[in-house]
Amino acid sequence: METRPPAIIPDATAFETVHVKWVKHWNDGLFSFAVSRPRSFRFRSGEFVMLGMPVDGKPLVRAYSIASPSYSDELEFLSIKVDDGPLTSRLQKIRTDDQLYLGRKPTGTLVSDALLPGKRLFMLSTGTGLAPFLSIMRDPDIYERFEQAIVVHSVRRVSDLAYYDEMTAQLAGDPLVQDEALLQFHYIPTVTREDFRTNQRIDKLIDNGSLFADPVRGPTTFDPETDRIMMCGSMDMIKQFSAYFDDLGFAEGSNAKPGGYVIERAFVG
Repeated sequence: METRPPAIIPDATAFETVHVKWVKHWNDGLFSFAVSRPRSFRFRSGEFVMLGMPVDGKPLVRAYSIASPSYSDELEFLSIKVDDGPLTSRLQKIRTDDQLYLGRKPTGTLVSDALLPGKRLFMLSTGTGLAPFLSIMRDPDIYERFEQAIVVHSVRRVSDLAYYDEMTAQLAGDPLVQDEALLQFHYIPTVTREDFRTNQRIDKLIDNGSLFADPVRGPTTFDPETDRIMMCGSMDMIKQFSAYFDDLGFAEGSNAKPGGYVIERAFVG
C-alpha cells in the first residue's frame, strides 16, 4: 500500500537491491508484483517495508505493506497506479528482472501481536489497504489464535477486487492454511460504484447486520470481549472506524500494549 506523503530519497546504505520476479496488472489503476527475498529478511505478517527505485543513482522510496506470507521465498506487494506520482509513475512500468531497492528493516503496528486474544478477527480494508491482510490471512498462527478470520474489502469497481478468486475459494491450494481456511476464513467483498451482489459501504454492512450474516458465526454486533479488528485503507475510513470502535469500548492496541483493534499508524499519521 502506498502512503500519502511524497516519496523520499533516504540513505542508500539502509537498502539492498532485489529483482522483480513477476508483475500482474489488475486494471488501469491497480497492480501487484513480487521481488526476490534476501535470505536475511524477516518480517511479521502485517508489517510494511520501504521499497523503491533508483533515481539519479539514489533510492526513491515509499512504505508498502508486504502482501506475501512470512514463509514465502518472495516478497509480494499491491500498489495503485498514479500517473504523476513521483514513484508510482515509474513503478507501474516495471518488468521481470528489473532492479528495485528494498529496505532492510520492516516494521509496523498492524500485527497480531498488538491484539488481545479473541474469537473473531475482522480485517476491514478499502482499496490497496487489502495488502497486509493478504499476508495475515495466510499466516497459520492466525488460525490458532482466532476461531474465525474475516476479510472485508470495499472497492469502487469490480475490477478493483484484487485476489478475488483466491479469497472466494477460501485459500484453496495454500500449502499451509487451506484446511483451516476452509472452516475459519470468510471473505466479504463489496463494490460501491458498479453493480455487484454487495454494493454498500462497510459502515452500512455493519448497520444492517450483513457483515455478520452466514457464514460468519457469532453475535450480529461487535463484541469488545471477543472480537478483534484490524483496519487498513483510506484515512477517512480509518478515522471513522477508530472513533466507532472507541465508542463501543474497544481500546487501540500497540506492540507495547495489545488491545481490541489496530491500525497502521505510519499510514495515517
